[in-house]
Amino acid sequence: MKHFSFLLFFACLLAGCLNFTHKPLMGGIASNAPKEEQKQASTQQKSDPKGTLEIPAPLKDRAEQILRRTGYTVSYNKDLRIPNWVAWHLTADHTTGPYKRGGIPFQEDMDVPTPRANTYDYQRSGYDRGHMCPSADNKWDEQAQQDCFLFTNMCPQDHNLNEGDWNEMEIQCRKWAEEYGDIYIVCGPILYRSKHKTIGQNRITVPEAFFKVVLCMQGTPKAIGFIYKNEPGNRPKGDYVNSIDQIERITGIDFFPSLPDDVEKAVESEEDLNDW
Repeated sequence: MKHFSFLLFFACLLAGCLNFTHKPLMGGIASNAPKEEQKQASTQQKSDPKGTLEIPAPLKDRAEQILRRTGYTVSYNKDLRIPNWVAWHLTADHTTGPYKRGGIPFQEDMDVPTPRANTYDYQRSGYDRGHMCPSADNKWDEQAQQDCFLFTNMCPQDHNLNEGDWNEMEIQCRKWAEEYGDIYIVCGPILYRSKHKTIGQNRITVPEAFFKVVLCMQGTPKAIGFIYKNEPGNRPKGDYVNSIDQIERITGIDFFPSLPDDVEKAVESEEDLNDW
């Protein structure tokens, strides 16, 4: 009898252990959790297949407030009242759309501290409200178009430059996006001097020059940089070409830090417009 009771106890214990190890598999917890994570990762990859390659490394030597907009990202400098940089991923389908700039007012950005730029700072200043991320790159979405008229996306810019060579490079970038499918762009001000001219009651800093860097990951990765003095001029695009390494030395900004080191080293040393 004792022997039978022991066997019965052992059988029940064994059945309990089997049930314990089997239930999670039947319930789907252990097997489905990784699949759900894979599904989310797959969705993120489809919505942004290359991640955020356009975002430079964090800045530690100056004020920086990151502002994420519908069509671009800004590193804003509250001390200068202009961006450190503006970055966006320009795809072929973002080069056109129904949402044009007509009638959209320039807007004070309430997400940054005072003093901050407003439309009165630019009036009779002699400078344009120069878009960093241009309106024509944001026609694909109504909110994106409105966002690009925030003053945190502007710098005081020479009118001739804004309407001329700078605009020509913006047009060229859209052509590259259409040709290659997508490109990554970062642009912003260059401040050479220790003291800078300012405009308006809120003392908006006037840059001495502007940079633009462009990365293409289609096929063999390649990149190129440009520097434009903030003054009148009418020159071919090749006159403005610089390597990204050189622009990094001038600006103190680390571009495309998410790239593998060997790719980053290769593309940032290039400065040949003929490759494009």
